[in-house]
Order: sequence, then structure tokens, then C-alpha cells
Amino acid sequence: MCLNHNDIPQNPSHFEDSDESRNQPAHRDMAWSEYSELIKGMRFFDPHIHMVSRTTDDYQAMYKAGIVALIEPAFWLGQPRTGLSSFKDYYSSLVGWERFRSSQFGIKHYCTMGLNSREANNERLAEQVMEILPLYIYKEGVVGVGEIGFDDQTPAEEKYYRLQLELAKEAKLPVQIHTPHRDKKRGTERSMAIALEHGLDPSWVIVDHNNEETVKGVLDKGFWAAFTIYPFTKMGNERMVKVVEKYGPGQIMINSAADWGISDPLAIPKTAALMKMRGIPDETIRLVTYQNAINAFGKSGQIDVTDFASDSEVDQTAKFHGNSILRGGQQPDPSTNSLLIQ
Repeated sequence: MCLNHNDIPQNPSHFEDSDESRNQPAHRDMAWSEYSELIKGMRFFDPHIHMVSRTTDDYQAMYKAGIVALIEPAFWLGQPRTGLSSFKDYYSSLVGWERFRSSQFGIKHYCTMGLNSREANNERLAEQVMEILPLYIYKEGVVGVGEIGFDDQTPAEEKYYRLQLELAKEAKLPVQIHTPHRDKKRGTERSMAIALEHGLDPSWVIVDHNNEETVKGVLDKGFWAAFTIYPFTKMGNERMVKVVEKYGPGQIMINSAADWGISDPLAIPKTAALMKMRGIPDETIRLVTYQNAINAFGKSGQIDVTDFASDSEVDQTAKFHGNSILRGGQQPDPSTNSLLIQ
């Protein structure tokens, strides 16, 4: 949720470059357009992306790159919210306008609902948020409780993390855990231990923002290990390729977590293209970029793959509460390749 270079492990010994990997060609200077054909026809599911922070151009680029569905977790917006009404409006937008806006670009939108760890430290407001959460977690399209967990690993964060684990159990929803930026390994282990203490089945829990330091412990305990491909701060996609090569696709999924920071909504298709170039089998790529997310969050009963299994016509003149994505006399699907904006 915030940028911090502590997420990057310093030269993890078990991921040192081999002679073979050092001899592989570098692709840093190549344009994405030169690689996009490698993944043509592949479909992707981004299980963690904050579209409220993205533009319609991002939606168009994502659809063109093969992203057919996504999950938008409730999260921190960059500055503290000052009242309950702002939480209500935000939660409503995730099951309302943003879901509609996504559909207008051919992408199926789901979300997870929760009180994020950072704002759990405002206990007066957190208590009020906990009272309204049950009004939202049963809404159509809500596939889990998240993203919840630890930030600074305070007593308040633990209190509301535990309360939301119980809420997820009651609602029979998967849990999406945000692991902390600082002291990540300890925070990850603590998050899993508390989930087990509350009697959650690890296969119902997605532990997010993993790195090379945490992945083995997460997989060994039977949790889903999600990796965020986020420039400079979490995981680069070259490192992600090595993780998949080492551990296989079993309980692993990748996401972009693209938000208001410097991030990339095409992180999944770009990583898929890099995997393809590095010789990773198509089925492995399909699992970590599409199917595993469906298997994990599908336990909610809210995901029907027929909703995005094939291309369908989109009516961009449709309206949500009287509003459409078109303005004035604007026509659907305007060209963005022309110098002229008409």
C-alpha cells in the first residue's frame, strides 16, 4: 500500500544468479510492444489491483493485453479517512460504479472488503467501520475479506485483523492478507499463525506481497502465496520468473496491485511474456496468471468463469445511476492512436 524499499531482500543466497541465468539475454531495453505478441490469445486474471486509482486508458490497455477479470481489494487511499461516510462511499463504489466502469471495457470486476491495517490504528473510526462491514461483504461480486493484516504490527492492527478473520469465517469467504512492508518475514509468519489460531483452513487464505524470504514458509503451511509485481518495492518480474522456476505453479499467483503509486496495470501480461521467453510451460503460466486466482477466490461462490470465458459485446452507452463512461455526444470506442482528439 505504500512504497518502501525494505521489501527487497538483499542478495538472497538461494536466488543467486547461476552461470546459465547470467548468460541469458537482457530484455530491459526492449519495448513492451515487441513482446506482447508472445502472449497473444492468453487470458489473465489480476487478483489484486486498485482500479479506483486507474484511468480508462488503463482499462483499455489491460483488455487489449488479455486481462479478462480482476479483484479490487479495499485499501488505504493515500491519506487517512476522517469519517465513516468516506468508508461507506468508498465501499459502495467498489460494488457499484467501479464494477460498472470495468464492465464497460470488457473486464469482469470483483472486490474484497475490509478495514485496512493502516487505518485500523484509528480505533475510534475502526470500531464504526466494523459495524458497517457486514453490510458490504455479502454484496454481489464480493469474493473475500481483504486486504487485511499488518502494517506497523501494532496491537490495534492485530485486534481488527482477528475480528475480520472471524467475520470471514461467518460469511464463508476467503481472506486476503496484506503482509507488512517492514519486518515482512516476522509479519507474514505472525499473520499465518493468527489465521490458524482462528481455525481458518489455509486453502481459504491468500497471503499477499510475498518475496523470496517468505514464500517457502507460506507454501509449506498450505496457504496461497500471492506475489505483487510492483516496480522497485515488492517484486520485479525477473525475480518472479525465478520463484516460479524454483517452486512451480502449485499455490502461487501473481498480481499488479497497481494503485496511485508508480505501478504497472500490465504487470501480469508482461510477466507472462517474460516467463514465455524463459521457457516456462504455457500451463504453468496459465496457472499463476489466471487459474490459481479463480481456484482461491472461487471458494466465495461468486466467480462464474462463463462471465469472462469468451469475448462478449459491450454497450458503452449503458448507464449507472444515470451516468455513463461517455460524455456529451461522445461515441463508443474512440480511437486513441490518432494525434487528433476529436
